[in-house]
Amino acid sequence: MSKDSTSKTSSPPDRAAAEAAVRTLLQWAGDDPTREGLVETPARVARAFEQWFAGYREDPLEFLERTFEEVEGYDEMVVLRDIRLESYCEHHLAPILGKIHIGYMPDKRVVGISKLARVADAYSKRLQIQEKLTSQIANCIDRVLQPKGVAVVIEAQHQCMTTRGVHKPGVMMVTSSMIGSFRQGSDTRREFLSFIGNPSSRDHS
Repeated sequence: MSKDSTSKTSSPPDRAAAEAAVRTLLQWAGDDPTREGLVETPARVARAFEQWFAGYREDPLEFLERTFEEVEGYDEMVVLRDIRLESYCEHHLAPILGKIHIGYMPDKRVVGISKLARVADAYSKRLQIQEKLTSQIANCIDRVLQPKGVAVVIEAQHQCMTTRGVHKPGVMMVTSSMIGSFRQGSDTRREFLSFIGNPSSRDHS
């Protein structure tokens, strides 16, 4: 399968160029990149970026290719909740931290639950906005598994809001994407929300 449209389209600069860019930012911030405490920082940041943005080197669709049809007729909801979210805001490179909840209604095929978490991680480890991330995860599952319905809810705190700008800690952003039976059936949607603790009515203070 080909990678989705958010994947890289050109070759990135080499590591030396990336490290030079970090040194420039350190100097622009007002510090001396040659002092002892910072001399290895550009290399460390480059390595950290490889981990934080590993999703650009992964194809989430491939994680769902192996499915199972021997499910003894099981056609009820499958829910994976409280998946740890670690992503980065594409506007400020600030962390987005929270939880992802995924549910789907199988139509003959199911997938290993770890694969759902890997799909979430692959999209999370890219520069993101929460609304887009929510849709990407739901659309990927819907496209490959072709279930009766898919639901994705994300609860997250954005450090670009808590450490800069308006400086409002403790604010939780909740987004959802409902496809198929979750969008069409209010009972199905309520059941899913009850499984994950109904974030819209939760007190996050």
